[in-house]
Amino acid sequence: MISNRLGQPGWGQLFRERAGPGISLQWQIREMFASAILDGRIPKGAPLPSCRELARDLGVARYTVVLAYEQLADEGFLFARERSGYFVRDEILSGRVPCAAPQTKSGAGPDWDRRCKFKPSTQRNITKAEDWQRYDYPFLYGQLDPTLFPIADWRECCRQALSVLEIRGWASDKIDGDAPVLIEQIQTRLLSRRGILVPPEQILATVGAQHALYLLAALLMRAEDTVGIEDPGYPDARNIFSLQSPRLAGLSVDRGGLIVDSRLDECDYVYVTPSHQSPTTVTMPLERRHALLSHATEADFVIVEDDYECELNYLGTPSPALKSLDHNDRVIYVGSLSKTLAPGLRFGYLVAPPELICEARSLRRLMIRHPATNNQRAIALFLKLGHHDSLVQRLSHAYRQRWQVMGEALDRYLPEAAHIPTFGGTSFWVGGPEGLDSRELARQAKERGILIEPGDVHFMSPQAPRNYFRLGFSSIHVERIEPGIRKLAELIEQLV
Repeated sequence: MISNRLGQPGWGQLFRERAGPGISLQWQIREMFASAILDGRIPKGAPLPSCRELARDLGVARYTVVLAYEQLADEGFLFARERSGYFVRDEILSGRVPCAAPQTKSGAGPDWDRRCKFKPSTQRNITKAEDWQRYDYPFLYGQLDPTLFPIADWRECCRQALSVLEIRGWASDKIDGDAPVLIEQIQTRLLSRRGILVPPEQILATVGAQHALYLLAALLMRAEDTVGIEDPGYPDARNIFSLQSPRLAGLSVDRGGLIVDSRLDECDYVYVTPSHQSPTTVTMPLERRHALLSHATEADFVIVEDDYECELNYLGTPSPALKSLDHNDRVIYVGSLSKTLAPGLRFGYLVAPPELICEARSLRRLMIRHPATNNQRAIALFLKLGHHDSLVQRLSHAYRQRWQVMGEALDRYLPEAAHIPTFGGTSFWVGGPEGLDSRELARQAKERGILIEPGDVHFMSPQAPRNYFRLGFSSIHVERIEPGIRKLAELIEQLV
């Protein structure tokens, strides 16, 4: 139990534990008492310190404490007794089962290792340092530079989505439906940029692009199907598809992306990233796109197009999406806002023929019913008000500068090691000297404050070449790029 007096351990200590930037003093006091009550550290009916006493102990204005107490009373945590102060309301802790003491196991538990029918934890995955922000040179791909995030615009859209009328619109269960306003904005603001014109019944909102890929794999891919995937390619797509079919075919890429040849003939599905090949960053030319579509019709396979970084083309005329060139429903299109708005929002979308979208919607219902509708409304407003188009312009300007600085630094310190992307994007694919082990390089670079991504995980074979690595520039400030590349080049020279 906590004493009402400071220092036993005292409200001041708890108050300081909850202090944080951007959190009002009133809210910190409210949170402090709500947590203490719900955690059972203040018994039912116990008195709280007087407003004057608590204000003195915490070093805040008395009125701040008064407002916090009134809010707690309005929420049912406290009740006021005339001339006596505030007390913990009994009802707030009712309906709880007392916690029993931990019991010693009396028998053997289930063998979960045997019961799991597959083990995704054993797959080869991209790994990133969770505390990457504290490193001096975070050359990580796919992370957000918080200085570029449109805080005011996003906050305004969230505020509008929380109006009384909006809440009445999104608070109910939509079963398997999407917010119509969001689907409209995907049509008019996102797909139109890629030359894709489809009706609403061909669009499904997903919780990120990976969710879309998982839906497609679960619906379409059988154990006997052959799934072609770029090699090197996107590890998460490879891992998702492998859960459904063991027959994955690695398809080579060159300076024009996926090579269209006879190896495609044996495939039932082909996963491709034509606009910005992952991870090599090359762009598939228009002639090869037409050749791939023709081959799909001739060999009767379906293409899954992941257009993951299509908005960040700031170096030339954008190539049309494969889906925009498709006249035979051979292309399923997957998109997201992870590389522009924010990866943490987990927003993606799927474009496919109506009959496939119908099944994907039904499967999504069994998984999550539908993405949170309040988020759908906020994203729809962000698109509708033009904030996303404005953000893309700001990002393109910032990334172009970083792309140029990184290209010059690589040319100076690691000549002939990197292919400079002609599309734009947010990363470089680097082939180091023969004999370089990029995993050892990453380990030693991390000790020097430099974060890079080893490239072997992108290859199908575990015995992949070890001298490749990826350098992202979306989360590193421009003035850190040149010294970071210089220090990395010095380390490479020591290792080979």
